[in-house]
Amino acid sequence: MRKETEKLWGEELAWIENTELREKTARTWDLALEKSVLTAEVLNTIPFTLLAGPDLKVSFMAHKRAVVHIARDAARQMNTFFNTELPVDMDVLISGAILADVGKLLEYELNAEGKSVQGTYGKYVRHPFSGVSLAEQCGVPASVCHIIAAHAHEGDLIKRSVEAFIVHHADFMTFEPFKGRLTV
Repeated sequence: MRKETEKLWGEELAWIENTELREKTARTWDLALEKSVLTAEVLNTIPFTLLAGPDLKVSFMAHKRAVVHIARDAARQMNTFFNTELPVDMDVLISGAILADVGKLLEYELNAEGKSVQGTYGKYVRHPFSGVSLAEQCGVPASVCHIIAAHAHEGDLIKRSVEAFIVHHADFMTFEPFKGRLTV
């Protein structure tokens, strides 16, 4: 695992109990960082979305880590209350949450002013698709690739797994309020 990946995801990667899945998840981030113009340092400073206004101060990594933590907390509660009726595979969920936006490392570029913008590649291939491609190159299982593919609006037309529903909602609950929050 690259130092950059360890620095970005060390705590959260450790939550994945299956060693093989943990390594494949880390390898996917390693590959994305190798292919991207973005660095780990940049990911801690650029806004997490290109759709919010210029005043957004929440970084890409702050948002990503929040999604992983919220998804994990929600899944734990679902396992407590729904037990065998709606079991959540925690390793699949955590890996999928960590990888949900990994494709943005290929979708985003930095312009001359150092601002993150959608690059040419990203205009053709959105991050759920490039994220699945990166993950498959690293041997990530289909159950996790499904979460990557289904976490954004691209997944609205397919049946989502329980884990994909949780990651989707954790992602959108930490995104939508920034677009149009009620202020009084």
